[in-house]
This record gives sequence, structure tokens and C-alpha cells, in this order.
Amino acid sequence: MSATSKLGAPVQIGRMQIPNNVLMAPLAGYTDFAFRKICYSFGAGLCFTEMVSAKGLLYRNEATRALLYRDAEEPQTAAQLFGGDPAILRAACESEDLRDFSIVDLNMGCPVPKVYKNGEGSALLADPLRAEKIIAACKKSGKIITVKFRIGLEEGDYRAAEFAKRCAGAGADMLTVHGRTRDRMYAGEPNYAQIAAAKNAVRIPVIANGGIFTRADAQAMLDRTGADGIMIARAAMYNPHVFAEILGEPSAWDVRGVLDRQIADMLPFYGEKYTLVQMRKMAAFYVRGRRGCAQYRSALFSCADLTALTAVLDDIFQKEGK
Repeated sequence: MSATSKLGAPVQIGRMQIPNNVLMAPLAGYTDFAFRKICYSFGAGLCFTEMVSAKGLLYRNEATRALLYRDAEEPQTAAQLFGGDPAILRAACESEDLRDFSIVDLNMGCPVPKVYKNGEGSALLADPLRAEKIIAACKKSGKIITVKFRIGLEEGDYRAAEFAKRCAGAGADMLTVHGRTRDRMYAGEPNYAQIAAAKNAVRIPVIANGGIFTRADAQAMLDRTGADGIMIARAAMYNPHVFAEILGEPSAWDVRGVLDRQIADMLPFYGEKYTLVQMRKMAAFYVRGRRGCAQYRSALFSCADLTALTAVLDDIFQKEGK
């Protein structure tokens, strides 16, 4: 196993260096530009868009294209694409929609049945030749290409090292390994040995993903895998300040201020209906674990407009004196 990386160390991805090795995962339904800005403000080294369909971009689907919106104040962000056709994925990389993205991440790990049954996401673990063709085709676009994948399709059938070699051989600039098999979805402890096997199989940076909620978790992941960095997922949905905590800056954070910033960012672009739906669930995540959180969640999800949501937030944070 290679020497343990230090939390906060920069990472060289192809021709680009990112400021630190604590990354925010692409999460469908969550990592819009407003949330990414919050993660960056707390120190995330790199964030990714939500998972974007290459085929949807080909057909100029407006909802798909909206997932790629970036704010002018947002630092360098990677676009994550999914698909199964090398030509379509290359065309997406070369499209006007991805003009402002230097890094394209290829999703080869999504376990969701509708993606898997289409031969996309984690299905590519069982078709490494096609995975190689996808990576090679996308690399011809001139983009920095990264790949996110799982360690296998089911327990006992591990493919992390071999798949990592194939990805690197096809031209990938960085790999992110989710330390669970497809059948386990998001449950259980990650398989550190399989992430380590992927790391030891290649010379490009390998980022470890899965089960990281605290600085101690992050350090344990680096220690046990030799990975070059870590990627946060669900922990940031509950507490985007987790980046600062992992990077050794555990100051208190203004939860209400973060909610207000997200609403202010989202409203002009998405409009009230979408902003309300998104911010009800984000607020519910942020108050998780507090005394009375069940009542808070109920009140939040009963809000019919942003005025009502603001009133509920006022009540919650006035009660807590924050």
C-alpha cells in the first residue's frame, strides 16, 4: 500500500490541480449549484454536478441541461455524465453544454435499477470493454476524464483492481471508488481492502468513497486504503460544514444563514415551486438530530410556499436562540 495521504493535501488531476483532497460527491437531486456553493464555502476541494444523462443532452432536454447550470461565483466544478454509448458520451463532452467544464466524471457506479437495466452506471462493471471504449472516446474530447465506480456487482465478486487498471489504461485521469458492491446500495461498512486494491493497481489518483461522516472516518479511510483523497456524500446533506470539520476547522456554522443563502441563490434560477420543494428537504436534513426534529420536519413539509417556510425557520431558530 502506498503512503497515507494527508487530509487537505492538493490533488493533481491530469493538467489541473485541485486545492485539497476532500471532495463532494455527485448526488442526484441534491448537488445543484446553490448547494455546491455552500460546500465550497466550507472548504470542499472539488464538487460535481448531479448525474446528467448524455442522451438527454443529445436530445436537448431542457431539464437535463439545467442540471449543468453553474453560478459565476462557483469555483471549478466537474460535470458528471452517465450513459452507455461511447459516441453519445463523447458528443456530450464536446457539446456547448459542457463548454465551461474542464473535468468530466463518468458514472460507472450508479446502482439504481432503471439505470442499471439500461446498461449504464454500475452495469458497466460487467462490460469492461465497453467501459474502456467510453473512456477512450471521452478522452478524445480534450476534457480531463475521471471515473466513479463500485467495487463489484455483488458480494464476493470483486472487480475493483481489474476495473481500475482498465480505466487507467483507457486514459482516465482520476478514479473514485465507492467501497460497496451494487447489491448493497448504500448500506454497510465499505470494503477498505478493495479500495486499497484499486489504489495499488494504478498510478493515477484514487479517491475513496463510502461511509465517511467525520474527520476520524476520513482519516481511517486514508489510513486503511492508501487513497489520495476522500469523497463525502450523505454526510454533507445533513451537515455541509463537514468539509471544514474534516479539514480541521471545526468552528460553529450558521445553519439559518446557509438556508437563507441557498434560497436566495435558487429562487431567481429555479422559481418558487422548485425552490420550496428543494429547501423543505434541505432544511429537514439540517435540523436532523436536534431536539424536536420530528415536529420540525412535519412543519417544514407542510409549508405551501416560501413565506410559510421562512416563518417555520424563524420559529425553529428563535426557539434555539440561533
